[in-house]
Amino acid sequence: MSKLNWGFLGTSFISLTMADAIQAEGSTRIHSVAGRSEVPLKVFAEKYDVEHTFDDFNELIEDEAVDIIYIALPNHIHHEYVIKAANAGKAILCEKSLSIDMEKTDQALKAVAENGVFFVEGLMYLNHPFAAAIRDVVASGELGEIQSITAQYCASIARFVNPHSKGALYNLGCYPTSLMHLLLQTAFPTHIFENYNISAMGRRGADGNICESAATLRLNNGVVCQLHTAEDYGLHAGFTVLGSKASLVLNSNPWLPEAEGNIFTVTPYEKPGDTRTITADGNAFVYQVRAIREAIEAGKKVLESPAPSVEDSRQIMQILTDWEAATVTA
Repeated sequence: MSKLNWGFLGTSFISLTMADAIQAEGSTRIHSVAGRSEVPLKVFAEKYDVEHTFDDFNELIEDEAVDIIYIALPNHIHHEYVIKAANAGKAILCEKSLSIDMEKTDQALKAVAENGVFFVEGLMYLNHPFAAAIRDVVASGELGEIQSITAQYCASIARFVNPHSKGALYNLGCYPTSLMHLLLQTAFPTHIFENYNISAMGRRGADGNICESAATLRLNNGVVCQLHTAEDYGLHAGFTVLGSKASLVLNSNPWLPEAEGNIFTVTPYEKPGDTRTITADGNAFVYQVRAIREAIEAGKKVLESPAPSVEDSRQIMQILTDWEAATVTA
């Protein structure tokens, strides 16, 4: 079987990270890359030995030699190129967040469904064994019934992001939101997200986008979740689940898992904690590349859980847009 060919849309830092992962995984190759800036395009092509370069995204999408389109463009145009790639019959990996509103989200996912193509959102950490281990703790009942989740992700990235990408919620908030989503989906029926209340406070940055927000989300079964994100200071990740029997604290960053150093602690109440370390073969991007390759080779259209399904991505986007609408800023 010949290697699957990737076509990259965009040459930003996340494209470099994905390219490193493709080379590390070793079973697929980057066939082509498209970018609108000549110098970064040339540098990328030379670094990763990419033979075919384009200054027009549409031309790359129409290249019959390309099997998988990787959309590494700003959030606000993700939907446009998901639609174009789906209409061209390509498999699609779209960077998170899937979009910036539900209208664009639904347009993109409609095209995926109508064309019957492979699709996954680039929540890469969900492909790593660390995410599966976290999910398995919740599924095992070791924590008892889930009572609350507190999640936080802050990183000083504001100066690097496109202002049209809509700020911290869509650039960073998608991480704690998606992990919260996975664990609640594991603990309760999927319809748990059909009815919830959300309130939030935050502030806006110089670009007018929400640059920091703290939200409280209450589900119809009484579970309360607190989410916080900021994109103009720090690098901090925190995630805690409180159950009726025990707590789960993620000691390492769950959204950037590596081969080593992936640690969480389960603590039965009023007893010593049990700290566990999860080792792996590589980082989350390598696992994402491998999972996509194996799925496509097997003729599948989606990845298996804990990676996000199409419906998972839509639900996560709904929570993010509700969070944005609820945020009161000064």
